Amino acid sequence: MITFDHVTVQYDAAADPVLRDIDLTVEEGELCLVVGHTGVGKSTLLGAVNGLVPHFTGGTLFGSVTVDGRDTAHHPPRELADVVGVVGQDPLDGFVTDTVEEELAYSMEQLAVPPETMRKRVEETLDLLGLADLRHRALHELSGGQQQRVAIGSVLTAHPRVLVLDEPTSALDPTAAEEVLAAITRLVHDLGVTVLLAEHRLERVVQYADRVLYLPGDGRAVSGAPADVFRTTTIAPPIVELGRHVGWRPLPLSVRDARRAAAPLRARLAATPVPSARPAITGAQQPSVLDARAVSVRYRGQALPAVREVDLELRGGETVALMGRNGSGKSSLLWALQGSGQRTGGTVRVSHWPPPKSSPEGPARDPGSVSAAQARRLVGLVPQTPTDLLYLESVKQELDQSDAESAVGAGPSARTVLDRLAPGIDDGAHPRDLSEGQKLALVLAIQLCAAPGVVLLDEPTRGLDYRAKAELTRICDELAAEGRAVVVSTHDVEFVARTADRVVVMAEGEIVADGPAADVVVSSPVFAPQVAKVLAPLPYLTVDQVRATEPGEGGRP
Repeated sequence: MITFDHVTVQYDAAADPVLRDIDLTVEEGELCLVVGHTGVGKSTLLGAVNGLVPHFTGGTLFGSVTVDGRDTAHHPPRELADVVGVVGQDPLDGFVTDTVEEELAYSMEQLAVPPETMRKRVEETLDLLGLADLRHRALHELSGGQQQRVAIGSVLTAHPRVLVLDEPTSALDPTAAEEVLAAITRLVHDLGVTVLLAEHRLERVVQYADRVLYLPGDGRAVSGAPADVFRTTTIAPPIVELGRHVGWRPLPLSVRDARRAAAPLRARLAATPVPSARPAITGAQQPSVLDARAVSVRYRGQALPAVREVDLELRGGETVALMGRNGSGKSSLLWALQGSGQRTGGTVRVSHWPPPKSSPEGPARDPGSVSAAQARRLVGLVPQTPTDLLYLESVKQELDQSDAESAVGAGPSARTVLDRLAPGIDDGAHPRDLSEGQKLALVLAIQLCAAPGVVLLDEPTRGLDYRAKAELTRICDELAAEGRAVVVSTHDVEFVARTADRVVVMAEGEIVADGPAADVVVSSPVFAPQVAKVLAPLPYLTVDQVRATEPGEGGRP
């Protein structure tokens, strides 16, 4: 179905090819998982399948890419639209209509599908992806995860033979991600659709893959069975890392397979104390920096409030994970706490940070009742799409503007903060040309330049690989060590296991759980990380905890 014949892709400004001499065949009805660190060429490889590379991205393509008998060098994307469906990282970039139902029908209209067939396919897709209740909703009113499902559905209605997905579950909660992946798997098994899927959250998708295509970063591509390829990759989900450490063969790719192999390991671990997944929480000994009482948010036209009388206290020195399904009110709550979002009821009081020596608690103020500049000094928020806050032509201009708005004097400049978070970013680089991790670091530096005591991050791991997420964990730890309160709204349970001291779970605008991370996530079948599921009932969350207790067994068969 898809054939790469000695394919090399070279961009004009790059010293080395992004892809080098790739020979690959993906068969009909195969789910091929594309893995690799950020910047190794995954998006370029996916773009070559529907002709975006090189027709729209520039550069030079050597060799040939053939899809269902059509050479992409001679068929631009519009001539492959009936064969290849593509869903990018940001669903908003691909929307062209106003409502869910209209978006699902749009691609079929362009392909002149008969109206009676269009109606049937729209209904099937609404049911397949759980969108029936949203059919008349405006796209801009949907949560990020709901938008992602609509983007996938708008492609599926055209019934393509090849489906190309770039991080399809990045904005979805665990349950919604499982539903989408189950739907994709049905397309592969029942309809013979060929799927090429790139994803950083490998723990979600690796068990569904028929083949793994690993890009090590030197332009090559290593293709093979998942268990064989992951034996030597530098990027792997926690369950594979655990299998490597213990020496399981073959490597388990699902929790079920790992539990079957883990009985001896559980018996050994049960005889030793469990090391902590996180340093001892310091927030309980720190003063409160934010106190929210009865916070409510209701949007015009919505029957139910997005946030319903929420009470939340944040203390300096703790990292809090805010979790819950898509549409539970997490983002609405963060914006209400920051002050620029809508708030229809309740109070938010934020103390000055660092606390003045004369008054340890500091003068508490409501960020919604002060100027934007003053609100930034109280609460800094990084939105789901960091580029929403980047509007200038270079990194230096963004940093200089931040310094001017924050009235930097005795405190560190935005460049100083950025170099600490992500050193080596060129002043002259355009902000939108940076990697997802670099964009996040730049926006975080801009926000931290104002020295807020509360830092809110909305889905910050979206688009980040495991290495970049480990760096984000380090950043959160440093912010907490300075005495700030950090809140991370996320669906990434593995990141929560490594980063959070406390977990707050929301549902239908209300807080339904609030407690230490280990207690909340281990007790939840939805939010438990892979290691917790494999080693239950033992309270292990991460592979690092196992490494601290159990010496590696190398290649023991």
